[in-house]
Amino acid sequence: MTLSQEVRPAPPVAPAPVERGPSFVAKAFGITALLSAAGSALGLLRDLLLARYFGADEGTDAFLVSWTVPETAAPLLIEDAMAFLMVPAFSLALVLREERPDGPDPVRQLTVDTLPWLLAGLCALSGATMLWAPEVVHTLAPGLADPALAITCTRITAVTILPFGVAGYLGAALRAHHRFTAPAAIYVAYNLGILAVLTTCHLLLGVRAAALGVAFGSLLLAGVLVGPFVRALRRGPGGRGRAAAGGRGLLLNPLALLPVAAFTLTRQSQVFIERYLGSTLPAGTISHLNYAAKVSQLAMTTAILICTVTFPLVARALAAGDLPAARDRVEKDLGQAAAVVLAGTAFLIACAPAVVSLLFQRGAFGAADAAATAQVIQVYSFGLLAQALIGVMVRPFFSMRPAVRRADDRRTATAAGRWLLDWYPVAAMTVGLLVTTLVGLLTIHHFGELGLAAGNAAGITTTAVLLLRGLALRGIALRMPQVLGGQARLLLAAAGAALTGGCVARAVHPAALSLIAGGASVLAVYLALGTLLGARELSGPVRRSAAALRGTSTPISGSAVGDDPLEEGTLPDGR
Repeated sequence: MTLSQEVRPAPPVAPAPVERGPSFVAKAFGITALLSAAGSALGLLRDLLLARYFGADEGTDAFLVSWTVPETAAPLLIEDAMAFLMVPAFSLALVLREERPDGPDPVRQLTVDTLPWLLAGLCALSGATMLWAPEVVHTLAPGLADPALAITCTRITAVTILPFGVAGYLGAALRAHHRFTAPAAIYVAYNLGILAVLTTCHLLLGVRAAALGVAFGSLLLAGVLVGPFVRALRRGPGGRGRAAAGGRGLLLNPLALLPVAAFTLTRQSQVFIERYLGSTLPAGTISHLNYAAKVSQLAMTTAILICTVTFPLVARALAAGDLPAARDRVEKDLGQAAAVVLAGTAFLIACAPAVVSLLFQRGAFGAADAAATAQVIQVYSFGLLAQALIGVMVRPFFSMRPAVRRADDRRTATAAGRWLLDWYPVAAMTVGLLVTTLVGLLTIHHFGELGLAAGNAAGITTTAVLLLRGLALRGIALRMPQVLGGQARLLLAAAGAALTGGCVARAVHPAALSLIAGGASVLAVYLALGTLLGARELSGPVRRSAAALRGTSTPISGSAVGDDPLEEGTLPDGR
């Protein structure tokens, strides 16, 4: 018997009604994209000011080592692990609320049973990080020139652990309720807090101002969600003013936290490896890697937003035992995320020198720093597709065994089979991490920071391939010929666009015109090639745009982007 046969979904139940309205997913995506774009723009401004005020030297490297704490806490407590655990948990609680309208409220039960323990654990973790800051710095960057400064900054940034965890918990609950505005606004508040402290205190405190800004911004980040979360609990249907006593509708499974947390930490370990090895290279290497990663991640922002908005729908379908609906949504998300991130990948490969020159080359950040950062961006770009696909695949993987389950859930699986499935993403990420380390060690002496970037891309791509196989073991059997064929068409279109755009960008000067000409070429060639190759994620928007220009309407097949059965807040079977 295979593992996918051993893990049986819960019997289908009537799912909770999903919010109705015109184009629910499209509206939620629009709000999330707008606020996330604002947060990303403020984050870019933050990085520009860091480069302008402090350049790429020993002090900046020391701060960036301390920034590893919030960079690790953010995916663990906000973006990945907490969402993987609590979005399915709150989704299941909402399903039970609709099944038992006259009983105690499972949503309040879940909050009462989990939030106090979370707060206690976060406080302990934050205090331990402050206490052991010297050991943290030595472990992350043993070759750092100024460890004392890095230790001070690490103790300051350790404050972020508590508000990040609170924000992740509250944001997961709000997204499960299909309330996306406040969770999407958190990084606007976060970066505004950093910018406020950085601009007013950098002359007085130096790079320590950046660390204080990170701590202050994290408090604003959590504060944005408190009010909406309280209102969401109060707006439950009437007659639910109390929590369920002692978990009669839901059973907690604290052990489900372990594989999720291990996966997130293992994934973040790529940064640890880069900074560990980079600390042995010339001063400024860690800064080059950091600025390159920040620019590269901008290409993934929209792609990750797709699965952020649709994840509650996948979790709700899985809570209702509807595996076909979850599979359809995951396949669609894989195609749409790839279409978006490959456009950004082609643009960065073609135009990275112009991008870095315009954004960073001023003040203490010189031409040599700009050239080195641009080269790292181009190498990083080869791993962006895998990063986006992992973001799509790992959400439903962990939703299959959430942190809570129904008290009447009789699903069975062998102990060994359950253990293997729960830890499969961790194993896949560990293999990718070994590839990252091996490539980095083999190339660092000849290629320096470019070798580290290549190791990052190779390792994350290895993990993506393994996770693609792992979904079938989990019970979500993707139609692989369809999925891989769509990815191949998009990859070919992106390769042609990057080649054409790079030639145009190098032929045009100055940097601003190079960026415009190269970017326009990339977009035009990407859409044209994708349409000719039959990439449905691109042909749909192209055909509709052409129809709009002609003033006519053209029907698009159901597989095209935008013609989405879930956009109306329903599942494919009409629920």
